[in-house]
Amino acid sequence: MIDLNDIMVFARVTEAGSFTAAARLLGMPKTTVSRRIAALERELGVRLLQRTTRSLNLTASGRLYYEESSQALRTIEGANLRLAEARAEPAGTIRISAPVGFGGHFLQDAIFEFLSTYPKTSVELRLTDDRLNLVESGIDLAFRTGVLEDSTLVARKLGSMHRLLCASPEYLARRGPPAAPEDLVRHDCVIAGQAAHAQWLLEGPHGQETVAVSGRFAANEMQAVMAAAIAGHGIAQLPHRFAEACIKDGRLRRVLDGYTTPAGGLHVVYPSSQHLSPLVKIFIEMAARRLSAAGIGGSDDLVIVSR
Repeated sequence: MIDLNDIMVFARVTEAGSFTAAARLLGMPKTTVSRRIAALERELGVRLLQRTTRSLNLTASGRLYYEESSQALRTIEGANLRLAEARAEPAGTIRISAPVGFGGHFLQDAIFEFLSTYPKTSVELRLTDDRLNLVESGIDLAFRTGVLEDSTLVARKLGSMHRLLCASPEYLARRGPPAAPEDLVRHDCVIAGQAAHAQWLLEGPHGQETVAVSGRFAANEMQAVMAAAIAGHGIAQLPHRFAEACIKDGRLRRVLDGYTTPAGGLHVVYPSSQHLSPLVKIFIEMAARRLSAAGIGGSDDLVIVSR
């Protein structure tokens, strides 16, 4: 019966070009290497190598056997590596980027579970609403919401999010609630982004409507937008999970109940799917489960997205 180790020794001798070099690579005596090659040739009934005092060459049978067996060895080595990775305790650092509001609320639970489950890991979380270049910034993965532009990054769609229109009870008592989208032009609106020429796209009973809005406060960070709405500085569009929590505890009230923003995608993006580390894969799966339990996740489509 052919010993798989003998085939491996034969492959190493062929690749190294000599018994001496192969013995050094394998960490075994040269005599053992020679004995294993001889045993393999006896089992196969063919000569694989032509040996002289100065050279070592494959026979025609040896070349054919090497080409076929080396592919099988690579497959086995790959399987062994993947099994070792699966059995090994995850260790290392993951660098994550996420929008401020999203990372501070929904993502932190996944991160804390990850750190508790795998004590040899660490996480560096960078909260920013700017879309960073992942490669230049050394980011392993990023969470993105909204529409994604074309690029060379790979993304997994985890779900979708929409926004509700909300204001504080104090603001509504002072200014009254809007009855229709066009009433927003007479209200102070807390704007996420730049205030100049701001427009809100709403989806309601009559389809999509675009309304020009203005206000006294604008911010490019969702926590600040939410804080301004709670403080009574106007009507804001807030991610539905943020809004629902604030409505439940009485800090905000929903306005224009029949309207939301169009649902935007929630994605996790990373530079390459071919070299995605097992550690990053584990975290993505954990985050996907957490988001699904929170009613946000639910899709695993892969797409090409923005930097």
